[in-house]
Amino acid sequence: MNDIEHIRTHFRASIDTKERAMEALDAAIARAGLRMVEALREGRKILSCGNGGSAGDAQHFSSELLNRFERDRPGLPAIALTTDSSTLTSIANDYSYEQVFAKQVQALGQDGDLLLAISTSGNSPNVVAAIREAQRLGMGVIALTGRDGGEMAGLLGGSDIELRVPAESTARVQEVHLLLIHCLCDLIDRHLFFGDS
Repeated sequence: MNDIEHIRTHFRASIDTKERAMEALDAAIARAGLRMVEALREGRKILSCGNGGSAGDAQHFSSELLNRFERDRPGLPAIALTTDSSTLTSIANDYSYEQVFAKQVQALGQDGDLLLAISTSGNSPNVVAAIREAQRLGMGVIALTGRDGGEMAGLLGGSDIELRVPAESTARVQEVHLLLIHCLCDLIDRHLFFGDS
């Protein structure tokens, strides 16, 4: 297989995964978006976390809310728990890396806020700990996972929502996670600011 054909296999796999995710997740994405809209309308905020590429996704989501998605509008309250290196390293040093998000959720989260928890495997110990802390505080959870949902899937309560990408490949799951984030941002903008336009 030459390089061009090899590149095309990545595109085809990504397209196939996105089509399967669309069929499996469209209703759940709509529910998650409306859950976020409801929280924001009530003056709540959305915290987000993840590791590696998922940390980038958490930051991407919060930046789209704080600044803008595709059109100008007022900023919305969102905090990525992945960005403050002093906080992350002090918690990891004084407690453990498993607590780097949970300690921030404890300090910043309130009843009625939401946690956007992102993990391709669903098994990231620090994201799992953040979910447990969020639930203890009365926060809702929107979980972006892949594969079999991992430990995160088993933690979610009746009002929590899991968006599980039907794929095993980390790269394919991450590609769809970014699309899910853009869908959520679009739903938030449509319902809070722009109607059906």
